[in-house]
Parts: sequence; structure tokens; C-alpha cells
Amino acid sequence: ATEGPCNTPKPGVFDLISKAKWDAWNALGSLPKETARQNYVDLVSSLSSSLKSSGQLEPGADGTPPGYETLVVTSEDGITKITLNRPTKKNAMNTQMYHEITLALEAASKDNSSITVLTGSGDYYSSGNDLTNFTDIPSGGVEEKAKNSAILLRNFVGCFIDFPKPLIAVVNGPAVGIAVTTLGLFDAVYSTDRATFHTPFSHLGLSPEGCSSYTFPKIMSPSKAAEMLIFGKKLTAREACTQGLVTEVFPDGTFQKEVWTRLKAYAKLPANAMRISKEVIRNKEKEKLHAVNAEECSVLQERWLSDECMNAVVSFLSRKAKL
Repeated sequence: ATEGPCNTPKPGVFDLISKAKWDAWNALGSLPKETARQNYVDLVSSLSSSLKSSGQLEPGADGTPPGYETLVVTSEDGITKITLNRPTKKNAMNTQMYHEITLALEAASKDNSSITVLTGSGDYYSSGNDLTNFTDIPSGGVEEKAKNSAILLRNFVGCFIDFPKPLIAVVNGPAVGIAVTTLGLFDAVYSTDRATFHTPFSHLGLSPEGCSSYTFPKIMSPSKAAEMLIFGKKLTAREACTQGLVTEVFPDGTFQKEVWTRLKAYAKLPANAMRISKEVIRNKEKEKLHAVNAEECSVLQERWLSDECMNAVVSFLSRKAKL
């Protein structure tokens, strides 16, 4: 675009970067500078126009999947697989991941797959909320942060409530907080025997989310749910299975092989029949779940502004900094 046809000597074979640039330039042949400039402008325009003004990711106009920074999304054998991909952070969920999971679920609800699976990369399924989220304060202060976070959470959980296809969690390791509470909205939960399930809300001055205040007492019993949601009792995979939160537990050594063999078989079932069956089951509860989600987010908005929560988060981040 600035120099015209390639007119410099070819770099040596070991000068890989210069050679790559030279090859790309030389491949244009005798393309006039004016034409090259216009092609460059057209290319940049096509890239920038595919993004929202807000900078959030979205599927392209041609239906191609968006790119993700915190997830790996694949689709094969009738299965859309959404993998939480922050293994060095134990798949802790930052604001970006919340947005991306919401987008991935919306895309999966419309694609050609029969079932959708959520799992984690590395040793953890997810360590829950990335508490550094609390340090990103907008110009409107903590009140604005709490309001925006409540909206983000409500929309996020709403995607799980409304998801139309069979939604399955493959819990490959420990799960904490929001990664646990949303399990009550899945259609099946398969876990390795080394996973644990922990909801330490009271320790952080918080209250339950993910509709767990409603789903957990129904799945377990009111007293067992209280042990988890109020007192923060950590369950082993076997305990979680006994109490109904987990569908089945597999030995860690054979976990991936056994689970994916089963899921591939499920994906061959008639897709419309599975979707309709889920609709019949979920429709009875959908209005109630949305109401619970709204109430939980409203309460959490207040808790985030409380001294108890702020002190607990500051204490946690201080311990983390010392470590």
C-alpha cells in the first residue's frame, strides 16, 4: 500500500519474520499502490463493522461463531462443548467470562447440535467468581458497580433457565460458588470422584444465587440445602450425588472416556423429541425460576454494598496478596 510492488532482496531462510513479510508482499505481484490501499481499507472496514460499538463479542453476520478469550467452544458429533478456559486462574469467572458464556449459550441454542455441554479446562471445573471483579469500580462508584453486576448476573442465570436443549455439566474438578449454584438448572450433572462442591456465601458476606435458594431445597432437602447455602458445607462428589445435585460420579481415571461415550450416544437421540421433552418439564417452573433469579440478584445487589461483604472481600484479597 505504501511502496508498490516488492522490490527488496529476499531475506535469508533463517530470518523467519522478515521472510514471512517478504513472501506476503511479493505475493501481491504488481498490484498498484492505489489498489492495495483500497483493498486494505476494505479489509479493515469489514473487520471493524463486525464488532459491536460496545466492544462485546457477537456472532458474525454470516453465522460464523464469535472468538472467545475465556472459553473454548467446539461443535462435533451433535454436541456443542463450552469449556471454561482460564486454567491458571482455576477457571475463576471474571466479567468477560460471564459475557462470553452468555453469548456461547445463546449461539448454542440456535446451532445444529442436539445437546450442549459445559466443562472446565485443567484441574478445576470453576473456582467461582473472580473476586478481583470487585476491584474494577466504574466512575459511578460502588453503587453503579453493584447495579451493573446484578444485571449481568440476572441475564447470565436467565440464559440457563431459558436454554431450550439438554444442558449437561461435565464437572472435571472442584466447583465453587456460581459454578455450583447453576448446576440446579442443568438437565444432568456428571462428575469425577475428585470434584468437590462448595458455596461459601456467608464467609464472604453474600447470599445465594443461580436460583439455588429455590432449586437446592427441592433437589436435596431444606436442611441439606441450608448446610450448603447458609453454613458453607463443602460436599464431596459422592455426597453431592447422594443428595441429588450430581447425576452420576465416575472414577477420575476413566471419567472423560466414560462420560463422553455416554454423551455421544445421547446426541444421537432425536433432537426435537429431547427439546420438546425438556420444554414440557421446564415450562412448569420457568416463570418461578425467573422470579427467584430476580429476587436473588436484588438481594445480592444490597449485599455487595454491605460492610460485611466489603470487609470479607478486602480480607480475602489481602490474604491472596500476601501469599
